Amino acid sequence: MTASTIRLTVAQALVRFLAAQYTERDGVEQRLIAGCFGIFGHGNVAGVGQALLEAELAGEPELPYYLARNEQGMVHAAAAYARMRNRLQTLACTSSIGPGATNMVTGAALATVNRLPVLLLPGDHFATRVASPVLQELEDPTSLDVSVNDCFRPVSRFFDRIDRPEQLASSALHAMRVLSDPVETGAVTLALPQDVQAEAHDWPAELFERRVWRVRRPPAERDRIAEGAALLRGARRPLIVSGGGTIYSEATGALRELAEATGIPVAETQAGKGSLPYDHPRAVGAIGATGTTAANALARDADVVLGVGTRWSDFTTASRSAFADPDVRFVNLNVAPVDAFKQSGLALVADARAGLEALRAALDGWTADAQHSERARALAAEWDETVERAYTLGHGPLPAQSEVIGVVNRVSEPRDVVVCAAGSMPGDLHKLWRTRDPKGYHVEYGFSCMGYEIAGGLGVKMAEPDREVYVMVGDGSYLMMAQEIVTAVQEGLKLTIVVVQNHGFASIGALSESLGSQRFGTRYRYRNPSTGVLDGDLLPVDLAANAASLGAEVRNATTVEELEAALREARGSRRTTVVHIQTDPLVPAPSSEAWWDVPVAEVSGLESTRDARAAYEQDKRAQRTYLSTREEVKAQ
Repeated sequence: MTASTIRLTVAQALVRFLAAQYTERDGVEQRLIAGCFGIFGHGNVAGVGQALLEAELAGEPELPYYLARNEQGMVHAAAAYARMRNRLQTLACTSSIGPGATNMVTGAALATVNRLPVLLLPGDHFATRVASPVLQELEDPTSLDVSVNDCFRPVSRFFDRIDRPEQLASSALHAMRVLSDPVETGAVTLALPQDVQAEAHDWPAELFERRVWRVRRPPAERDRIAEGAALLRGARRPLIVSGGGTIYSEATGALRELAEATGIPVAETQAGKGSLPYDHPRAVGAIGATGTTAANALARDADVVLGVGTRWSDFTTASRSAFADPDVRFVNLNVAPVDAFKQSGLALVADARAGLEALRAALDGWTADAQHSERARALAAEWDETVERAYTLGHGPLPAQSEVIGVVNRVSEPRDVVVCAAGSMPGDLHKLWRTRDPKGYHVEYGFSCMGYEIAGGLGVKMAEPDREVYVMVGDGSYLMMAQEIVTAVQEGLKLTIVVVQNHGFASIGALSESLGSQRFGTRYRYRNPSTGVLDGDLLPVDLAANAASLGAEVRNATTVEELEAALREARGSRRTTVVHIQTDPLVPAPSSEAWWDVPVAEVSGLESTRDARAAYEQDKRAQRTYLSTREEVKAQ
């Protein structure tokens, strides 16, 4: 070792490098990799595990270690952390080779689909191949450089395998570039052969110097802003659709100013919910298949739609049936070109806040038609009355899910966070939850991954410890991944977890019924010996007892009054608390009056399926391509 080099193993060098990486936006710096989750096995215990231990014993807390219980869960927690930190910070996740690594693939897909940065460090087979095949190594007879970690390639925004120490520096720098780029970001995977992790090398000292990755706010081209403003000025029924990019860019203030100045109503996607407080005069709530009747009525009539930070998923567009005006035009403000050019829209490729501020200036003095703005307010008020009725149904003997949501919403405070991911609850929350803070609504619906909820809640709490976190999870998702309750207890991170027990898959049950499949395979029942199918008695599953065994405080509720009392008690507790309540899965939330394209069997011997197919063909007629090539307005 010379004065300009430091001799470390590959794993030690990687840990030291990660601790020195920062992001900066608007003059504010924060550590890019705020910590490392890990579950150790022979593939990483002597490499990354040893390096983390050595750093900890040396009193270097820059990359604190967190012990998780499930590899998929720790990636979900990292993604949730990144979302709460507006993609400016994230966590690393290390696993052993084989099943430990492949357990992270689902989490990687979720992060990449949702455009959230996470760093994955799976162990890999021996690069030297001296003892191949080793335990948990995939033998591919056509190529000796393939391992199970190649599964990460299609679900990662950047993938590399570090077969030699000399490769680490360039690969790690590329990894940081992708993690800190809002256009490119997603899962980043550095596969680490277990022998290479432990190999020593002389590293240039400058590799470990503090490095700041600047997150820019690229402006839109002036002529494009002028074209977008001209389209809006010419609109009679304009609508703004705000997506997750509005929140990640910290552009909610700029959005509010634009909406207030112009009178244009604002609808929200799942990721964009909270862009405006629910009771703002310009807010019309959720849009699309899980939207409000207010937003969807305005979408049907809209002639110009400004999409801000949305990727225009099928739920947002109601499978391209939401916007019914034959001449509807789209103006897409998005930092990612792949999204800005969707819907044949006018692409404003720019940071959301920079673009909204430019549009606000270009629209100075112009307002939407007063009748249009007033209609939007009236529709939003009508929907709020619908929400109140859903919150106070008085259904019995088991409460409706909408009533449970209402109680949690009433007990929570504006800065509290509700977390959910899959099943019927995300759709109900999207249309019913009264959001009051840009970070108060955290529902993963890009991948709609069952099992995300509790792990995601852990990541939210790690990112914002001063906020109360309410995890809402159905029994189906709870049974898939409840283990991170143990991690929350271990770290003293208080979650309030509301487990809604309805003895099956409520969401898919309702969808199955609507498609003529009669809720097949969606109920948790004994197999009936007389029929041979799963339509027997309820299973004796006690999720409350399970949660208690994992270290949580537990409260059972049977009525909405008992639920409210339990939630208020949980709020006063310092410990993770699980509140368990049974609901009636057959009581739907208010309809969004929108459609979602799920194909129905074209031929069937079942009358229920034939009827569903006829309805599907009718709904399909409203689907559009949005491929208009009409010349854009140049001036108004």
